[in-house]
Amino acid sequence: MTGELKLERVGRRYGLRGPWVLRNVRLTVAPGSLTRVEGANGTGKSTLLRLLAGIDAPTEGRVTGRPRTAYVPERFPSALPFTAAGYLTHLGTIHGLSRRTAPRAAAEWLDRFGAAAYAGTPMDRLSKGSSQKVAVAQALLAEPELLVLDEAWTGLDTAARAELERAVAERVAAGGAVVFVDHDPRRLPGAADATYAVVDGALEPRTEQATSPTGPHTLLTVQGPPGGRLPDEAARVVGTAEEEPPGTHRLRVPASHSDVVLRALLTARPPWHVVSVRPGHDDPDPEGRP
Repeated sequence: MTGELKLERVGRRYGLRGPWVLRNVRLTVAPGSLTRVEGANGTGKSTLLRLLAGIDAPTEGRVTGRPRTAYVPERFPSALPFTAAGYLTHLGTIHGLSRRTAPRAAAEWLDRFGAAAYAGTPMDRLSKGSSQKVAVAQALLAEPELLVLDEAWTGLDTAARAELERAVAERVAAGGAVVFVDHDPRRLPGAADATYAVVDGALEPRTEQATSPTGPHTLLTVQGPPGGRLPDEAARVVGTAEEEPPGTHRLRVPASHSDVVLRALLTARPPWHVVSVRPGHDDPDPEGRP
């Protein structure tokens, strides 16, 4: 994602005289960011996500800086004339993957979400949980610049929910942006760069960017080359970082992002040395140290 996506004084209503669902919405989604949207049922969260994804158009205002986008809707139409693998392969080619790459990507994401056994199953015979795995996989196939998730964790089993959290971290670490709605307030705790609430048709900021992550996190002590800086893929998702002594870095990372950070460090050239990995506490100490 090379530029910002902006909603400028955006409003949406259905019908010429219908009530406004959203009005005067201003939002900037930057590369490498994770944004959470909250709000009560029926407040317009899904409408906002459809506007971001380009599925819907604003009644007023404008949307600029359209990135390559993938979207997981709240309700996925599973009664489709494909097998799970066939559907993903078909969408992969639509998203620009080659005829050789699309089947491999489909198989990889089905495997990551624990659905490889259902690759040849017709979509209309999949369980709700398996259908949701396909819904999520189709959005991740072509490494979108913007990933929009509307209650995407609903219906997934525990392992698949964790895998989706890893996939979100991967997208952000790679410089993409993710905007999500989820009913569980514990989803990706401490990882969001910004949180907004839809209230009475308006979008209100809920929090400022945190200086350190809250919720479950992992503490890493790593050593890099003299004068080295963290690889970009790690730096984008690290909560806080301290260098002490020179060359030794203490990192505080949301638990859902720790695998991505470790992979970025270990595959860097030259690779970083991981001294220790341990779970953190809910809150930092009074001096701000992990």
